[in-house]
Amino acid sequence: MVDVGLPGYMRLLSTNAASKEIRSNPRLLIYGECVRVEHPQILRELSKGRTCLAACPESEHINIIALKVASIVSRLELEELLVLTVDGSPHCIQLHHAVEEALKIARSPVEVKHLVIYKGKASEISKEAIKTARYLFKIENLIKTRTS
Repeated sequence: MVDVGLPGYMRLLSTNAASKEIRSNPRLLIYGECVRVEHPQILRELSKGRTCLAACPESEHINIIALKVASIVSRLELEELLVLTVDGSPHCIQLHHAVEEALKIARSPVEVKHLVIYKGKASEISKEAIKTARYLFKIENLIKTRTS
């Protein structure tokens, strides 16, 4: 059953980097595809006034995702970029890394907000947390410090 309150389904990788959809509304939400099924109410709320593109790092390599995002931010002046995924997924976390890498490669000044859904609520995650998540040694030390 299709939820009519959800945004039209557009896939990141099959959307042209300079798409009319994005040009006409440069407030972009890139979300993990599973959010649409698992948390439609959160997607419905955050999609208001934004162009929404779905991606799935479980089936799409993050290098391809990053190149598409870099292509978009290189060609268009985005007003806003939100990344929304579920928390705890070894695949979804890669979407956050891919977007950060794309912005670095493209030297894009666009501000990005990272959001994860945990226990039915979307929470903002800092860029520092996204970067730290790449370093298991640092995380291990944080855990040891916390438990000592």
